[in-house]
Amino acid sequence: MVQRSFWLEAIENSWKMKPVVWLAGVEGSGKTSLCQNFPGVEFFSCDLPEVRRSTEAPGKFLGKLEGKKVALDGIHRLPNVPDVVKAVADLPSSNLIITSPVSLEEFFESLDPLREIIFPVCLTPMMSRDLLDFGNQDLPRRFLRGGLPPFFLSTSQPDLEFEKWVDSFWSGVIQARFRLEKRDSFLKFLELIIRESGEVFEASRFASRVGASRPTVTKYIAALEAAGAVWVLRPFSTARAVEIISAPRTYAFDTGFLRRFRSWTQLREDDFKILWKHWVLNELISRMQGVQIQYWRDKRGHEVDFVLIRRDLGILTITAHWKADEFEPGGLRAFRYHYPAGPNWVVCHDVAQGYAREFDNVKLEFLSLEDMGQRLSGKGLSHES
Repeated sequence: MVQRSFWLEAIENSWKMKPVVWLAGVEGSGKTSLCQNFPGVEFFSCDLPEVRRSTEAPGKFLGKLEGKKVALDGIHRLPNVPDVVKAVADLPSSNLIITSPVSLEEFFESLDPLREIIFPVCLTPMMSRDLLDFGNQDLPRRFLRGGLPPFFLSTSQPDLEFEKWVDSFWSGVIQARFRLEKRDSFLKFLELIIRESGEVFEASRFASRVGASRPTVTKYIAALEAAGAVWVLRPFSTARAVEIISAPRTYAFDTGFLRRFRSWTQLREDDFKILWKHWVLNELISRMQGVQIQYWRDKRGHEVDFVLIRRDLGILTITAHWKADEFEPGGLRAFRYHYPAGPNWVVCHDVAQGYAREFDNVKLEFLSLEDMGQRLSGKGLSHES
């Protein structure tokens, strides 16, 4: 079995801060196999009746495992999740991994009593270090098949598997957890939101297209975000009159699904430009656990792909561009007119060694994805904002 080194390190680092790791990720992202192959971890599947019976008395169950590393896989199948999590607080020498198909915020109405002991980690589709660990750095393959390991490793194009995944996602997560009933309407929305990935989201624009009300569409996007199937980026703004201040931008969680719903069988140059932006975002979400990633757009159409606010870096902009020589600085120049302080990174596929340039007194650094990862190394697992 492949040892996914980035995620093993991320969990170990999280345990240094808090005793419980809430590992959320969509079905097929590899939560179960990651836990099963974690060195020194005792693994329990909540699918098994005997595990569900044992956890009815969580203090007694975990007390027998004090001082050990424990994985509870699929905790959403237990009826007493808060009791299980709180029991760990009485066992400070233990470490627990909990896996779930939904975010920690979605699972608990109030997080306040749990913030001191739980560190949420979002397991994304395969990121750059995963490709190294799986021994296949074929980026077009990763773009076409996506980053769910079974799909990436498939010997044939897994198009039928995408459809099976959607059916399982609907019944096992959306219907079970969110109690949404209009299957056809929801799945049509899912297809549209993935197909139109990267655009600014307006609920009213989708409502008539999927045969649902605006409030229902708002529930759909909230469910997809909580289940990790759509990344929702809020606009960066200080409420300036020229800025977009409320409409979020949505991205499909995986390039394979984007490719599938756009019916691409082979990738053209323009397709790589779109998929590269998703790949960079996937890398940022993997590395910057808990750090809010935003976008910026003004009412004249100037845009910046990603904006991060960091104590160590200030206002950091990241632009994902397939080819460095095609970069146009207009959006960044407009942004820095309002917010002059902070570094600007342009992350490109064809940059082997980073270099600096300046456009109209705006300084830029052109970086490879690896350069970006190294710059962010050690800064992602702190939940700073």
